[in-house]
Amino acid sequence: MIKSLPLVSLQAPTDVSLEDIESQLQQIWHNYNSGEEGLMASRATTFTFVVYEPEETQQLLAALGFYFGPIDGIAGPRTLAAVKSAQKKYGLEATGKANEKILNRLRQEYQAGKENGAATSDGEWTPLPYALDIEGSGVADAIASANPCRIITLCPLAGADNGVTAQVSAYCPINKQKKNQSSLVCCEYITLKGTTEALERIGGMISALMISELPKFIWWKTTPDPEYGLFQRLVSDCDSLILDSSNFDDPESDLVRVTEFIHKQTPVADLNWRRLSSWQELTAEAFDPPERRHLIGEIDRVTIDYQKGNTAQALMFLGWLAGRLQWRPLTYEYEGGDYDIRRVHFIRDEDQREIEAELAGIPTADWAEVSGDLISLRLTSTNLDADCCTVLCSETTGCMRMEAGGGAQSCRIQQVTPLFDQETEQLLGKQLEHWGRDLLYEQSMVLTAEIIEKKKS
Repeated sequence: MIKSLPLVSLQAPTDVSLEDIESQLQQIWHNYNSGEEGLMASRATTFTFVVYEPEETQQLLAALGFYFGPIDGIAGPRTLAAVKSAQKKYGLEATGKANEKILNRLRQEYQAGKENGAATSDGEWTPLPYALDIEGSGVADAIASANPCRIITLCPLAGADNGVTAQVSAYCPINKQKKNQSSLVCCEYITLKGTTEALERIGGMISALMISELPKFIWWKTTPDPEYGLFQRLVSDCDSLILDSSNFDDPESDLVRVTEFIHKQTPVADLNWRRLSSWQELTAEAFDPPERRHLIGEIDRVTIDYQKGNTAQALMFLGWLAGRLQWRPLTYEYEGGDYDIRRVHFIRDEDQREIEAELAGIPTADWAEVSGDLISLRLTSTNLDADCCTVLCSETTGCMRMEAGGGAQSCRIQQVTPLFDQETEQLLGKQLEHWGRDLLYEQSMVLTAEIIEKKKS
């Protein structure tokens, strides 16, 4: 588990010209280490982390004085605390979750601040100070604590192309104590803002800002776009492309696109794939006992319920399951209806057994933080003498629905407990600490793409 430590900002984020980024970072270190006694900051870097951040939440929170951490695209506890503070300030339900209500209010307040004459000569304006709730720091702080790095955040803006603006800063967790002295190991932050066209124009400079001869990661926080020149450049320059398919606009088409990167030998990591680990482990464990191992060959009916809105998790799990059990996809049909029903038919070449899978999008009143999270799973057989029925579920209602459809067979039922380390910021921290190609993911994604490509138009 990644633990956050107290965070020290060497100075407030400073606006700089693109040409002066490196010299300004050096100045930060020089100024800090020459003016503080008993506190030393170490400029050490182990990797470069590039974040393409189309979400404006952190930028608005920072501009309005709710958020004082780095613009890093990581919606950890620090950002959630800032969202909660803003919600309290504006009389909204204080959930800590960014939604359209709070985003719209933040946009209105930001625009009102600019129109009320608070803008400076460069078009920005000085926010009112506001003390946010102290509810912990973000995983970026913990990443810096374990592995000091350079984080380059790209913030695409809508509107007129006025070039690219840059900010530099350094944030340091205090993680080493010596006699009469604390030592800081710090992350450098470079934030670049501009339209997508403007950011693409400076693609060469962004690449140059990455530390050579050290690992480089790109976290693309939206749908991958192979036609966007900046995306192509960054993927080719980095050692690993990190995605989160829960954010995909068109999950089916985008999952197929991800598989194209895999075929090109591009190292890809999907945080949403990592969220399936407990479901995969419990599914495998259900057939580990010697008396149940032979029953796995009897499975020919699969039902997967997921939170309606994003099919990525359900399709990736089905791709993983089909790959483990040697099922070959034959057809994929979309039926629709209240549950957005999808049916996939497979055949097992070994004995020509036909398998049918049903994917159901369940409307839920209490939306989870991740779109499309699995709710429940049932594996069963048309052979009523086969005692293979297995049900996994993440909540009681999911279990009840699966049990109701179990027919005459008794089912082995197990609860999938939500894990703290499956939150986005924790998954990201793990990915940055233990990176490399995931062959099981790649094999499962190839089969997932084959399933999707069988879909009838």
